[in-house]
Amino acid sequence: MHRSVEKCTNKPPAFRRNASKTTQAMANTFTQLHIHVVFAVQNRLSLIHQKWQERLYKYIIAIVQKHGHKVLSIGGMPDHIHILLGLHPTQSLSSLMQEMKRDSAEWVNQNNLAAGKFSWQAGYGAFSYSKSQIASVANYIEQQEQHHTKRTFLEEYKKILDDFGINYDEQYLFAAIE
Repeated sequence: MHRSVEKCTNKPPAFRRNASKTTQAMANTFTQLHIHVVFAVQNRLSLIHQKWQERLYKYIIAIVQKHGHKVLSIGGMPDHIHILLGLHPTQSLSSLMQEMKRDSAEWVNQNNLAAGKFSWQAGYGAFSYSKSQIASVANYIEQQEQHHTKRTFLEEYKKILDDFGINYDEQYLFAAIE
């Protein structure tokens, strides 16, 4: 489901100054960074239940906003999430992803939302888009349920990698339980 976001009321944990250094914007620095990120539940288990999916999305949005970035769209399936971000240049994407995944998994576990221990699989996919592509990417994220009637998550992910000309080794793609 597509979520257009202005302001979120869920509050993530306080800034962890050791985990992420905050910096001032540099004068005369202008950026427009639109990044589509994809990440999966550990072993691609379908643990994100519809009953609490929306709350998880709001929590993730709050984490992103806390760091000065914008969520333009968020959606997914029970085993993975897609987020379209407006990335602020004061924090690296890898730092944001590490904090987003860590804090959201901690929140799921503290609230006992998933049976057993919840965690995200290592790694993520990140793909940049121009402003003119934002509406179509947001629509793509919004239509996740429809996309997955035609192709699996792994097929979808490989197609994105192929579309971007990214070489990959299948053993390092998001793994399902064998």
